[in-house]
Amino acid sequence: MKKELAIPFSRYESSREAHSNVSDALDGEDVHQVRELEEEFVEYVGSSYALATSHGTSALHLAMLALELKRGDKVVCSVNAHPSIPEVVRHFDAEPVFIDIEEESYNINLDKLEAYLEANSSKKLKAVIVTHLGGVTVDLQRVYAMGKQYSVKIVEDASDALGATYQGQKIGSTGADIVCFNFSPHLKKNICNGGMLVSDDDEIMERARLLANHAMVKDEDALEYIYDVTDIGNDYALSQLNAAYIRAQVGEQDANIQRQKAIAQMYSEGLEGVEHVTVPKMDNEENPFSLYIIKIDKNRDSFAVALRDAGIGTGLHYIPLHLLSYYKAKYSLRVNDFPVALRSFQQVLSLPIYASMSDDEVNKVIKTIKKIAKTRV
Repeated sequence: MKKELAIPFSRYESSREAHSNVSDALDGEDVHQVRELEEEFVEYVGSSYALATSHGTSALHLAMLALELKRGDKVVCSVNAHPSIPEVVRHFDAEPVFIDIEEESYNINLDKLEAYLEANSSKKLKAVIVTHLGGVTVDLQRVYAMGKQYSVKIVEDASDALGATYQGQKIGSTGADIVCFNFSPHLKKNICNGGMLVSDDDEIMERARLLANHAMVKDEDALEYIYDVTDIGNDYALSQLNAAYIRAQVGEQDANIQRQKAIAQMYSEGLEGVEHVTVPKMDNEENPFSLYIIKIDKNRDSFAVALRDAGIGTGLHYIPLHLLSYYKAKYSLRVNDFPVALRSFQQVLSLPIYASMSDDEVNKVIKTIKKIAKTRV
């Protein structure tokens, strides 16, 4: 049995508002929590439409359905992404194409992305999925221009980017064809699951709404149990209870981000100059610090074990996809095919960062890292 950590990598937030919303759902109050969440989400991110789903992966899978992905199509993504990204592509017997990353942001390298699109333009090239790692964005205007130039759809994986901004606009309203959110992202598990598919495209949203409920259609004037099925869909529905809780989470997100930024500042100041530890740059005011990623230049895993033994949890974002058995074997990928991602993977370590962390907890993490660093040679 695993020892309970004094400072876990993530801790779910439970506010009075969340309790109130959940109570309303349990008590059968006349509030459609899912519909309210969708309407509030549209207002929060500034998009035209939002469709709640059972999980972030469901939102991504539904996005591929809405884009009519089919066998043999290709979807380009970062090699440094959660396995759910290529996974939803493979479920359509389509092919994920991996691109190496930027050294500092750990996001997809846009020069390499553009080179690939230029060299491989074809009808089979369907979409690019851009992951905002830790909520940090790439040059999205450049990405959208690529989408138009090479006739590919742009899908954003905003699992870590709820409330994040690009040029002052919230992610979800900056120009992508589809943006997918996850309210319980990798290693930062929430008490509930949920996702959101966002778009400004009428046709995409109409198809997504149809397919999200088994492609069932009903005549408003007919009896409730009369329906037809017009396509192959699935069940992506978010429960009323989960929606009730998530509504509060969305309402509190801006305040949470401000606290995360304050914690990141404490980390960076406290760890500046610590031997063997490299902290992220603090010059990006739009970084929401959904993740705080440091680099350990020697024995990263033993460093993480020492932190765990001291009661502090850590994360890894991510194991590059070309190192995972399925993709390595399926596409005959070699370890050195993506050198930047490989080098980063060997060093990166995500520290605990969430709004409910106290200053004392942050200082304990800093103090412990300094102590461990002194033992490294």
